[in-house]
Parts: sequence; structure tokens; C-alpha cells
Amino acid sequence: MANLYVKAVPPADLNRNTEWFLYPGVWTTYILILFFSWLLVLSIFGCSPGMAWTVVNLAHFLVTYHFFHWKKGTPFAEDQGIYNGLTWWEQIDNGKQLTRNRKFLTVVPVVLYLIASHTTDYQHPMLFFNTLAVLVLVIAKFPNMHKVRIFGINADK
Repeated sequence: MANLYVKAVPPADLNRNTEWFLYPGVWTTYILILFFSWLLVLSIFGCSPGMAWTVVNLAHFLVTYHFFHWKKGTPFAEDQGIYNGLTWWEQIDNGKQLTRNRKFLTVVPVVLYLIASHTTDYQHPMLFFNTLAVLVLVIAKFPNMHKVRIFGINADK
């Protein structure tokens, strides 16, 4: 009779800004968005597959760097500003380093870089931009870079 009720376990991440990444199927959706973005670029611009992967890689770099590593805080008022000094990357998994989500989000730009570089036959201008994009994204994700603001850029005032 004592086991009539299920014991509720609090969610691992109480931050509404990052909890969506814990849902099942998010990784698959992320990969599918990248693939369909490639198809869209390929069909709209009519460029080579390698150039389309480079465009997707650079667009992925711009979007993820801005939203994961540059913007701070959350769009929700109920957290009362406790995350205002943290980027989305610093908030994910409550700041715990080297989790499965963080590893996945680190591997994605590397795989995109390899695909884009290989399909463009490592040609000079595309290789340079792809390499620059992957270096910035991967270095920003290092555990040693947690809450680090290089030269005070994007630091709290």
C-alpha cells in the first residue's frame, strides 16, 4: 500500500534555456537540420557539393558561435538573472564538463570540417575558412575555456 505513488525525480537540468537539449531525438534533429541545410544550399545556389558543405560549415559556425558562445543569459524571467553572466555553453549540463552533450557538440563541427574540407579537395580559400571556423569553435568548447573571456571581450562590466 505504501508504493501507490511514483517518486518523482527532479530533472537533471532545471535551466529552461538548456533543458531542451536533454530531450530524446535532439541529436538526430540537429544532424538532420545540417543535412537538409546542405541540400537547400546545394539546390538554391547550384554550387558544387563541397562548396555547399563549406557554406553550411561557415553558417553553422556563425550561428552556433553567436548563440552558444557569445550571447549571455536566458530569455526567461523566472530564473531571476542567475544565468545573466553565462553563455549557453556555460549553462548546459549545469556547467559540468565533458558530458555526452558537450562531446557531441564538439564532434559536430569537427565532422563538418572534415566533410567540407574533403569534398572541396582541400583547396586553399575554402580550407582556410573551414579551418578557422573549426578552430574557433573547438577552442571555445575546451574545459579550460569555461568562463574565460579572452582580452576581456564579452566580459561583464
